[in-house]
Amino acid sequence: MSFALKDSPRCIEGDIMKQAILLAAALIVIAAPSRVGAQTVVPPPVLQLTLDGAIAAGLRTSHRLAELAARGDAAEAVTAERHAATRPQMAAEAGYTRTNHVETFGIALPNNQLKIIYPDVPDNYRTRLDLQWPIYTSGRYEALERAARADRQASSGDLAAARADLRLEITRAYWALVTAGESLRVVEESVTRIGAHLQDVRNQLSAGLVPPNEVLSVEAQESRQRMLAIQARTTREVAEAELVRLIGATPGTPIEPAVSLDDSPSARGPQALAALIEQARQQRPERAALTKRIAAASERVTAAVAGMKPTIALAGGFDYGRPNPRIFPRQEAWKESWDAGINLRWPLLDGGRTRAEAAEAAANSRASEERLADFDATLAVELRQRGSELESSQAAVEAAGDAVRSATEARRVVGERFTAGVATSTDVLDAQVALLQAELDRTQAIANGRLARARLERALGQ
Repeated sequence: MSFALKDSPRCIEGDIMKQAILLAAALIVIAAPSRVGAQTVVPPPVLQLTLDGAIAAGLRTSHRLAELAARGDAAEAVTAERHAATRPQMAAEAGYTRTNHVETFGIALPNNQLKIIYPDVPDNYRTRLDLQWPIYTSGRYEALERAARADRQASSGDLAAARADLRLEITRAYWALVTAGESLRVVEESVTRIGAHLQDVRNQLSAGLVPPNEVLSVEAQESRQRMLAIQARTTREVAEAELVRLIGATPGTPIEPAVSLDDSPSARGPQALAALIEQARQQRPERAALTKRIAAASERVTAAVAGMKPTIALAGGFDYGRPNPRIFPRQEAWKESWDAGINLRWPLLDGGRTRAEAAEAAANSRASEERLADFDATLAVELRQRGSELESSQAAVEAAGDAVRSATEARRVVGERFTAGVATSTDVLDAQVALLQAELDRTQAIANGRLARARLERALGQ
């Protein structure tokens, strides 16, 4: 770009200003389309979430629960199928058969006419409306129906157990996020405090009151706590991603727990172990599912044993064919006929199939009973363990609270002594580290208490 020079310096300056303004306008016009076409990435809104809200969202969007619900629907369909086997069955049949030509057979009548008895009919059409109704099966079909119904109830127990497991998993992830967020806050506050202390030490170094190594020690401690803050932030992001997955939210959705670790629930009163075991026996969905499966296995034993007993069924049908084989003499015409009867079937020898089927059902029944016995034996140990965890966590919360109060006061006293020149920077750093560790221990103790309570409630089937 060239500029036209004038004789007067003022004119030259005016032309330069005009050219500069035109150049700036051109640049703005050129850059405008890119700014217009650019898309601004809007971050997703922060999701304020309570624990109950997280559990409700997780139960609503869980693929695992949807799978178990579908399996329950399948078990319900099997129940309907077993019941339908005891009802009348009707079927419409139709067929066509082409046969070879045969010689017509007949007899001569006294009036010299030929009476056709077996005509040549190569095209054979047959239709039938068939009815079958098992009216007595020695209890086999009824036992199979009861077994299917028990399996359906067991599927409901499995679904309830999966809901309880998911509820506990979401609770664990939620408190992990709360703990990570609280740890991040504690570490960031510690970084702020040590940053202020570092500035004080540098001021004292400038005044010649402390040696340079004091500043280096504080800087090293400040760098370490900044590293702890980075680790705490990463831990929170991981916990947040896990909770997002469990509640079925869009990946990358930021979550802000609507709860504070300071909102500690009231302590649970002591209960006798025997009362807890009895309560868990009645409420645990896994035990209810095992009980139903034992009942289903017992019904299958009954059904298998009934395989060698007699069965009675009604049978009947309506035929309409050309020619109709029930009509004599045979005619190349559409004729109708019907039949009705009662059939008795008594298996006398089946090569041991029924005996093997009954043995299989009995073995499955014993396996379910042993599994229930193992569950009952483990239940007492689990309840004792969960109760001890809750008691110890409550005691740890109280001890951690005392440690935080003591460390806070110690940090204040040492800070004042350092300001007065009667304490070293090392003393301040030690007090700062002790306070940081006490606050982190308190955060972890409160989170452990929340999780211990959730585990005990899960063990009780609540």
